[in-house]
Amino acid sequence: MPDIGAIEPAALKARLDRGDRIFILDVREPFEISVAPFPGASHIPMGDIPSRLTELDPDRETVVVCHHGVRSAQVAMYLARQGFEHVLNLTGGIDAWSEDADPSTPRY
Repeated sequence: MPDIGAIEPAALKARLDRGDRIFILDVREPFEISVAPFPGASHIPMGDIPSRLTELDPDRETVVVCHHGVRSAQVAMYLARQGFEHVLNLTGGIDAWSEDADPSTPRY
């Protein structure tokens, strides 16, 4: 099985603040995104990833985000198996992002 990397919320925020061109893939359901959107993220619910794979660039650095980091880890692993070499999972998901990087993001 391919390995996936992980990135901590504070490290991701620092990279985004620095202007790094990172593709953020939010795999949560629409109702979750309506409560706590991730700024600048593209949204494809986890269940839609296989049918929408062509919308993603396997050569671009991609950070996958969900609520607590479980679904996003599964999607990141799936992407790695599909040949995505630059995919990272956001450790702790949007919940950790709210605590460690952007307290203005609502928790749910």
